[in-house]
Formats: sequence, structure tokens, C-alpha cells
Amino acid sequence: MKVGVPKEIKNHEYRVGMIPASVHEVCGHGHEVYVQEGAGTAIGFSDDDYRQAGARLVATAEEVFEQAELIVKVKEPQAGERAMLRPEHTLFTYLHLAPDQAQTDDLVKSGATCIAYETVTDHAGRLPLLAPMSEVAGRMSIQAGAHCLEKYLGGRGVLLGGVPGVNPARVTIIGGGVVGQNAAAMAVGLGAHVTVVDRNMEVLRHLDHRFGNQISTLFSTAHTLDQAVIESDLVIGSVLIPGASAPRLITRDMVRRMPEGSVIVDVAIDQGGCAETSKPTTHDNPTYVVDGVVHYCVANMPGAVARTSTLALNNVTLPFVAALANKEPRQALRDDPHLRAGLNVMAGKVTYREVAEATGYTYTNTESLLGA
Repeated sequence: MKVGVPKEIKNHEYRVGMIPASVHEVCGHGHEVYVQEGAGTAIGFSDDDYRQAGARLVATAEEVFEQAELIVKVKEPQAGERAMLRPEHTLFTYLHLAPDQAQTDDLVKSGATCIAYETVTDHAGRLPLLAPMSEVAGRMSIQAGAHCLEKYLGGRGVLLGGVPGVNPARVTIIGGGVVGQNAAAMAVGLGAHVTVVDRNMEVLRHLDHRFGNQISTLFSTAHTLDQAVIESDLVIGSVLIPGASAPRLITRDMVRRMPEGSVIVDVAIDQGGCAETSKPTTHDNPTYVVDGVVHYCVANMPGAVARTSTLALNNVTLPFVAALANKEPRQALRDDPHLRAGLNVMAGKVTYREVAEATGYTYTNTESLLGA
């Protein structure tokens, strides 16, 4: 099979779909890998590294799309990339379609097979291709939040861990999943006063067992969430409904009643955000202020630590890339129900129920398209 790796073009996105070691592995199975020149140079993977791994270097993304059958990326295809997709292509990348009508429309029109990293599952129902980026984003959320609390950036002028004789910052984390747990670990390490809010008692029990009296846990109700948010210096939004738009749990009224200079880091922004006041931002302009509250809503947070993120992502995507190439996509999807859970769009149909509901398309069962 011919596999293509274009250079990412989203704002300040330096990650790459396949590192040289992944290319070497796939080429070792007899496949051809076409890599756009410069795809990995920003994070220390030179074109020569790719050549030595067996890749064929091409100058433009157009050449990648022209040559390849399987396109491996990191971020959702931008408008120009979507225009190059054809029905014979299989696209394997993060998509986050539920809040993105334009992208969904374009992928449906393309006729391509589009598999989203963020909805691929494992035997326990977890999201193994989302997990490493959630780990990165969770840890980064505390770094970003601590920075935004500095006065010259519009924050309250609060040091996250305080100092002897001065209280630490109050951090509320909404959602105790992978993002929330990693955010909690970083915030605890910096000495903050941490509260995690979740509706799942098993999640709260796990957090209590892991952190003990280093954090507080709260069962999420309208009242407890309201009180936790309005008393916080820093709020981390880390809620997730796989494939669906994030619920808007932080209302505009809550934001209005938060302390002047407090900060919201909305990690759920890829799925539309969990605050009514959230809108996507970029690494160029990461923050804005609503009612005196600083909002950090960068839609590709892990792109800021692109080398770490790329290595972590390739660790989990490589087995699936190899399966798609070795078996060809249709058979790989038939054979693996966990990979099949990642199928969002195929042959002009939306095959993920939550995406269909969010974007107004009729849901089509995956099995009806793949056959026996």
C-alpha cells in the first residue's frame, strides 16, 4: 500500500503523523511511504532521517495526496487538504467532527474513508489514541493556567503554589478522566489547592485512592459545580463525551461571578468547549477576556510540545497504521471492532452516531457499508 504523510499546516502545528521509526516499520512490510519535505524538521526529524528509514520524499502536499492511498496526519484536514481527498483515500487522523460542520460536509462530499483517532477504542472501552494527547494536554493545562494567572497577562497575580504564610491558588478540575487526572497530578505537584468535580463515583474513588488528602473530590451537581467554579482562581475544563460535542457546563453567569483575573483553560475546546464563553484560539493568540476572566482555549495544545506529543502519538497509532496498510482498510476495519469504532465517515455517509446527531446527517451503521 502507498502511505502518505503531509506536513501539518494548522497554526503552530509541528507534530507529524509518522516519525522515521514508524516509516521504517511500515516500509519493512513492503509498503511505500511518501513524506512531504520538511514534515518533521521542526521537531528534529530531518528529510535525510526519513530517506534512511525508506521514505520517498516529495515536495508538496498535493504530491502526497496524489500518490497515497492511506493518509496519516495529526490534526483535522484543513480546507485545502480536504479539497484533495478522493473516494479511494483513507484518512487516519484526529477529526473532532461534532462541532465542525464545514469539515464534516467536506469529508462527506469527498467520499473518502475517514477514521478518527479520538473514537478508536480498546477492549475496556477506553480511547487509546486520544489518551497520550489527553495526558499532554492535562499536564500543559496547569502550566498554561499558572502562566495566565500572572498579572501582566490579565490574571489575578496569584502564584499557583503560594508561599509560606500565603494560601495557594484554588484549582477546580471539571472531569476526572485522563486529562483531569494529569492536570491534578501537576497541580498537586506545584502545591495548589485542588478540587476535582465528576459525576462518576468510581472515578472519584480512584482519584481519592490515588491522591488521598492532597485533593478534594466533589460529586457534580448544578450546585456543587457552581460553587466550585465561582470560588476558583483556575478552572480546567476536561469533560469528554466520545465523538460528541462537549456539554456546556460552565455558564456565562458562572463566569460573570468568578473572581476578577481568574482563568479558565478549556481543554474540551476541540469538541466545542465546556464553557458557554469558550471559542477556539491559537498559539499565536491563546487568550481573551470575558467579564474579567482570562480564557485559554487553544485547540491544539499538545502542538506546543510537538516532539513529545509526536513520539507519544506514534507509540499508539503505529499498530493501527500497520494493520490498515497490511490488510488494506476495509479488511482491517472488518477484523478489528476497536478500529471500526474510529470510522466516522465513509462513502459519503456519517458512520458515528454522535457526529450524525450533531451535524444533521443520517447515521449509517458501519457494518452495512463494510459488509461481511
